[in-house]
Amino acid sequence: MDVGLVRDIGSKALLAGAGALLLYWTVSAVKLVLSARGINPLIKQFFTQVASGQIDGAYLLTTKNYRSHVNRQQFIRFLAGLQLNKYRNLKSGRPRLHEQQVILTVKLKSDDKKEEMPLDFTFSKIDEAWRIDRIQKPTAA
Repeated sequence: MDVGLVRDIGSKALLAGAGALLLYWTVSAVKLVLSARGINPLIKQFFTQVASGQIDGAYLLTTKNYRSHVNRQQFIRFLAGLQLNKYRNLKSGRPRLHEQQVILTVKLKSDDKKEEMPLDFTFSKIDEAWRIDRIQKPTAA
């Protein structure tokens, strides 16, 4: 009888733990999605401005911190080195939250879908608006 009682309590505790974990995961996911609103339009605006030659406009979508480390000429050289004219499609990955910043991997794909280039964008919220704080190619692991 005691073994049955322990088994019953154990299974209920395990079920309660799983429920709490699921609730925590759901709340965290909803919080991340709500906090990341506005990032996809910013990415679209960034690539639209780059594609139309408005490099200064794209540069101004970055934070002051980014601009203090990367001057305009370095930004232009970085973009030129990416050869963005080869890519037509972009796909956003799942946002990741890290120290009040959102990191999003964007995959650029060529028309024939044979070439793909991932870029990691780090975003910071400045005065209730998202700004790009870092752009880099992910390092190979």
